[in-house]
Amino acid sequence: MINLKLFLGLKFCFLLTLLCSSHISSASSDAFFINCGSLDNVNVNNRTFESDSNLGPGIFDSSLGISVRTTDSNSGDESALFQTARVFSNGSSYRFPIEQHGWFLIRLYFLPFVSSSQDLTTARFSVSSQNFTLIKDYKPSTTSVVKEYSLNISSDNLVIEFRPQIGSVAFINALEVFRLPEDLLPEEAKLVGSQSKKSLKLRSHAMETVSRVNMGNLTVTRDQDKLWRQWDSDSAYKAHYGTPVMNLKAVNFSAGGITDDIAPVYVYGTATRLNSDLDPNTNANLTWTFKIEPGFDYFVRFHFCNIIVDPFGFKRQIRFDIFVNSDKVGSVDMTEVANGTFGAPYFVDAVMRKARSREGALNLSIGGVMDVSSYPVYFINGFEILKLSNDKGSLDAFDAVVHDRSMRNKSSNPRIGLIAGLSAVLCVALLFGVAISWWCIRKRRRNRQMQTVHSRGDEQINKNETGESLIFSSSKIGYRYPLALIKEATSDFDESLVIGVGGFGKVYKGVLQDKTEIAVKRGAPQSRQGLAEFKTEIEMLTQFRHRHLVSLIGYCDENSEMIIVYEYMEKGTLKEHLYDSDNPRLSWRQRLEICVGAARGLHYLHTGSTRAIIHRDVKSANILLDENFMAKVADFGLSKTGPDLDHQTYVSTAVKGSFGYLDPEYLTRQQLTEKSDVYSFGVVMLEVLCGRPVIDPSLPREKVNLIEWAMKLVKKGKLEEIVDPFLDGKVKAEEVKKYSEITEKCLAQSGIERPTMGDLLWNLEFMLQAQAKDEKAAMVDDRPEASVVGSTVQFSVNGVGDIAGVSMSKVFAQMVREETR
Repeated sequence: MINLKLFLGLKFCFLLTLLCSSHISSASSDAFFINCGSLDNVNVNNRTFESDSNLGPGIFDSSLGISVRTTDSNSGDESALFQTARVFSNGSSYRFPIEQHGWFLIRLYFLPFVSSSQDLTTARFSVSSQNFTLIKDYKPSTTSVVKEYSLNISSDNLVIEFRPQIGSVAFINALEVFRLPEDLLPEEAKLVGSQSKKSLKLRSHAMETVSRVNMGNLTVTRDQDKLWRQWDSDSAYKAHYGTPVMNLKAVNFSAGGITDDIAPVYVYGTATRLNSDLDPNTNANLTWTFKIEPGFDYFVRFHFCNIIVDPFGFKRQIRFDIFVNSDKVGSVDMTEVANGTFGAPYFVDAVMRKARSREGALNLSIGGVMDVSSYPVYFINGFEILKLSNDKGSLDAFDAVVHDRSMRNKSSNPRIGLIAGLSAVLCVALLFGVAISWWCIRKRRRNRQMQTVHSRGDEQINKNETGESLIFSSSKIGYRYPLALIKEATSDFDESLVIGVGGFGKVYKGVLQDKTEIAVKRGAPQSRQGLAEFKTEIEMLTQFRHRHLVSLIGYCDENSEMIIVYEYMEKGTLKEHLYDSDNPRLSWRQRLEICVGAARGLHYLHTGSTRAIIHRDVKSANILLDENFMAKVADFGLSKTGPDLDHQTYVSTAVKGSFGYLDPEYLTRQQLTEKSDVYSFGVVMLEVLCGRPVIDPSLPREKVNLIEWAMKLVKKGKLEEIVDPFLDGKVKAEEVKKYSEITEKCLAQSGIERPTMGDLLWNLEFMLQAQAKDEKAAMVDDRPEASVVGSTVQFSVNGVGDIAGVSMSKVFAQMVREETR
């Protein structure tokens, strides 16, 4: 939860941005904001979009096109800019007079709709400006689109021309044209991979914005940027997971020698950094992957600003390399940026040539150098990717050079088509013969009623003795284990090796031939969870790898078995270390670390893919601990893919989970969201604080339900009555108060009032950081003669978890005991 000071800081920055935006729009004479097809002016993001009917014939002759308005007042887009459109049946243009030459930005707004006289969904047209093709034979999507271009104008007029295909129409909903600040774009930029340090001059190119990305899982909206740029969150582009950081107050534009024209404070004040907390010697890269159109050069800008405050006050070297695909762009040494001034913004520009770019993808990475000290620190604040026009003066994929070259090669080699056709026929015939042979072999085996047992890597589909197909196709064969191997590892499922019993079945400890310890979860034939949850868990675990999620080793579906093999977690479940066992109790520091680890795993589930994964069964029995008490979230049998955020905010589904942990909103409405996991995690946090079960019938009636009993005392301020007696005198009252406030937010009855898992994690890591500082201070007080020169652990201020390399040799699984479904 962002504290009051941070909130006021954000509010101040937001108001400052509005004032700056107002100043720019009113001061610049070379600025045009046009509401096309409307008779009225519209105010959007502190700008007035003027009706194109009032521009005058010098800029636009309104008689050349017709104006249309959507008949659907609830068109799905809140902006008034998409309610009208200017439609052209012939070539037409807007001609804007330019007072000062330089770089100009053009934004085109498109949203096709059906009016009383026009169906814009069938429109097909091209748009050009200053002899550059911006889009060609364009058929707009059914959702709103804003296309953005940058052109260097050396004439007295900027012309935007619309040309429909024969028999079709062109249209535009709104457009923007304004001069960019002089220092925003460079004269030239270094070519990536060039050994001779060559540069490419940019003035002769038009540029189209492909991606503009802000780090730290934060989207920057148009009203937060002086130039009304949209900065998308980096979460959708991450190939390797990092830790977000926010520190808006640290940004010092004057020290960096640049202005917020380059990027707003919201970009330089947030970052994604390497999480080296758990591996002081890590040298991993942080990578983001973007889809691009091959056949074009791309201008890339990297934004940096050191806003990371070392929690222990140490000054550390921050030096790292920048890569585009596999090519090194250069090195960044933050001690050389503004003489090492903290919070000084900095950026690096480069151009990736089409010959060096991977087809359809652009990977942007930062990585550590080999001579840095332990716990390396490297980060990035933002990316910008702009496509450069090619030699044809085009930005459209139809005119891509790669496409043309392939067509020329095809036309210049007439025999290639014949050879390719003959090859295809021969391949089909060969495959057909192989398929017939395979079918005959399978038929003979089925007649003999012989079961086929496969080792890992076999590509056939298994059959059991009755000829019934196994549960998974060969797509998952790489994880499939033979039943004989699992029986050997568990001494034929010896009951003395049972380490857990749950609704799915029993969990056995096993040892492979190479002495690797494993945990084997075997579904019982009468299991209430059954096949659906078995398949769900396999599907989920094969998708994700994360330090704080248990790792799948394999599975077995032979003879209709439902067996899952995990890495073995030596310390068992969190539940067993809070109550219900003779295990030593956990310290307050250990409890915080476990909460942080589990929250990291859940946050990765919620944000690590395009659509969130909702765990749906978060509880202390499903948080496992390794030999170092590092937490990992387990048991994904009930997990559910989250809603498509473009259309819905929840998933309607039957209620499943564990009694006592269920989100009351989900229980009553059957509407599942990520906030359902937040509620369940809040219950776990209560267990951690109180050291008792969620439901304990052995206690007096008013204490049976942990949530009701504890929350009543929290509201009365009687926190000392709910704290685990083992922690008495071992944790500060203010820490308990802060922890209980976080927990109370998680347990709000309405999901909208609960924090996200990212917000929750931020607060927990902040508490852990404070705990580390207290311990360090205590060490100094107890040993005044000692010199504290470093720390073996560093905690991120705004961490959200890390997708570290997970060792497959450390195997897991201590499943839930006496689990209730």
